[in-house]
Amino acid sequence: MTLALRQEALGLYRKIFRIAKKWQSASGQMEETTKEKQYIINEAKTLFRKNKDLTDPEQIKQCLEECKARIEIGLHYQIPYPRPIHLPPMGLAHQQGRALRHQEKLRKISKPVYLKSHDEIS
Repeated sequence: MTLALRQEALGLYRKIFRIAKKWQSASGQMEETTKEKQYIINEAKTLFRKNKDLTDPEQIKQCLEECKARIEIGLHYQIPYPRPIHLPPMGLAHQQGRALRHQEKLRKISKPVYLKSHDEIS
């Protein structure tokens, strides 16, 4: 990992903890706010620890882009959880054969950048 990428990753990590410290739930309820703050902290710790051994600069940049996207979306919508994608499970393919494999490939490719690591840890 280059020094610049390391500094950027640590800066994002600190930024996430600052956001969690100031976070207010959209509902305004204290219990909800506490749960969401804890979710932000746990999600950051889990993902950063999972990716701490990455050495490929392209993979690191991709993870940093995902992090930035999730921060911006969370701040904009006031929801710390990743926004779901709305694709019907088998909307375009038949239940068997080549079309099914093609549909699975399309679903994987169409996944937004902010959800790349979400399915891996859940």
